[in-house]
Amino acid sequence: MGKIESLDQNTVNMIAAGEVIERPASVVKELVENSIDAGADRISIVVEDGGRKSIIITDNGFGMDRDDLAAAFEPHSTSKLKNASDLRHISTLGFRGEALASIASVAQVKAVSRTKDSQQGYCLEIDCGRRAPVKPCSADFGTSIEIRNLFYKMPVRRKFLKTANTEMNHITEQFIRTALSYRHLNLTLIHNKRELHHLSADDGFYKRASELFSNQIAENLLEIQSDEKRLSICAYSGRPEISRANNKLQYIFLNGRFIRDKFISHAIKEAYRGHLEPNRFPVIFLFITMPIEDFDVNVHPTKIEVRFFNANLVHSQVLGVIREKLLSTNLDTPVKVPAPSQIPKGSGTAAERSREITEAINEFFKKHKPAHAQNRFDFRTKHMGKPVRAEEVASFEGRDSIHVPDAERETLLNKRYIQIHDSFIVAQTDDGLIIVDQHALHERILYERLRSRINTSRLESQKLLIPESFEVSEVHSRLFEDNAELMEKLGIEIVPFGPKTYAVQAFPSILSRVKPVDFLQDMVDLLQQAESKADPKQLLEEVLDLAACKAAIKAGQKLTDREIEQLLADKEHVERASRCPHGRPTVIKFTLSELEKQFKRT
Repeated sequence: MGKIESLDQNTVNMIAAGEVIERPASVVKELVENSIDAGADRISIVVEDGGRKSIIITDNGFGMDRDDLAAAFEPHSTSKLKNASDLRHISTLGFRGEALASIASVAQVKAVSRTKDSQQGYCLEIDCGRRAPVKPCSADFGTSIEIRNLFYKMPVRRKFLKTANTEMNHITEQFIRTALSYRHLNLTLIHNKRELHHLSADDGFYKRASELFSNQIAENLLEIQSDEKRLSICAYSGRPEISRANNKLQYIFLNGRFIRDKFISHAIKEAYRGHLEPNRFPVIFLFITMPIEDFDVNVHPTKIEVRFFNANLVHSQVLGVIREKLLSTNLDTPVKVPAPSQIPKGSGTAAERSREITEAINEFFKKHKPAHAQNRFDFRTKHMGKPVRAEEVASFEGRDSIHVPDAERETLLNKRYIQIHDSFIVAQTDDGLIIVDQHALHERILYERLRSRINTSRLESQKLLIPESFEVSEVHSRLFEDNAELMEKLGIEIVPFGPKTYAVQAFPSILSRVKPVDFLQDMVDLLQQAESKADPKQLLEEVLDLAACKAAIKAGQKLTDREIEQLLADKEHVERASRCPHGRPTVIKFTLSELEKQFKRT
């Protein structure tokens, strides 16, 4: 007798449930998608015990009559496909027809539905595959499906469910994805009789982002629109200061469907390169619309992955529009210092630190006096944002016993910056002031210059009067030989100078502040670390990062007025000036209104 037997249909459904129904949130996803496909504009999700006890999804969609309700829970029954050719033109969220059958095979299900043109509804109850006949009942138009005791006859699966709070977090995440993509829906989420969210259909994106996340996130999103090459992009891209330690706040939608895609994730990462530190992730909500024949959603049971027929086009378009927006936006980090009266004393480290910052700013503006020998600048003549008459300066001089020569008085009246602690530059702007990290800003300026020049030709180099020699290991010698083309681009010329020794003959003119041997030793360490990387473009950028960092003005370095003025002028003409190449901020901005609040002027 043969050993191979056909499985009964309910067992098949239970196996299918293992692919589609991972946890209560999976049930919510499948049922809400069905509600959307049914034309609903009002959906309610009521959950008990994190979905382990019950889930009720109610909508005002088209509804089902007796025959459709009975057929809906049959395996691979769907109203969204008629034949195989329809798989190439899928425009609905659901289409496989296995979700309801899978759910009904592992839980107790009660479904009630009524069409708009019917006077009565119909009810169907199923207990882990055992179904009762469809019965007439009273019901509002639309559909309500109640799922109770998920996996209760499958103890192995049920014991792998997490705590109620954990499972509810997953359901909330699914709710958020739906709410972000389908803003025309009126949505309600209730857990254990407590309303967590109620979103009106007329909410705009920013209002929903504020409700679902926070005001801080909603207020720091940059709107991006693009429509070209059969690809429409709408994105809300977070400013660098609201970045996160993981990618949990990166939401990608394709024709309304939440997806995960490595090409798009890489494009987002590359778009923010230089604006964020390497271990930070931007906040972004990305909505892509494209013809359905340009991608395939039939590649994963949960439909969370898709296959693009031209993934490179999608990658380049996403990267380009986000990067263009970031480059055209002033990303200087704003500072909002809470008023001292708003910070409760003894309320913890964060509050104490905020008070310290506030008091430091107040003391700076109240007590800072002109240090003629050091800074040659009287900040009091400018911090109010308007010029001071010469006689008023003379009056200040008399009271403070500080003499300012007549020849320098005009310079004092026109200067709008000061270097403090030989590391930071405080400069007046039209609407407040900025504090510049001189090293970080100069690093960005040099990096952009290096990148611009090396993209068109090799860097100009200068012969050294006395070649500098240095010892290398066999490994390092090989790395220099393998990267000879990169060395040539950088304008670095090294030649063998004896056993295990090289000599630097020429070095880039733009790196005149850098000691050649120190740079090459750090560079070879970088080359060794990146040896396994196959991307020469990324390697070049990392070397330019290193060069800019070494050549930049250092913290603690005294600058002349001319150097400060040049640095501030260059800031206005360089791309991505608000961040250094490593993603750290170069500028912190204080608005005049914030300063006035500190002095209780408002």
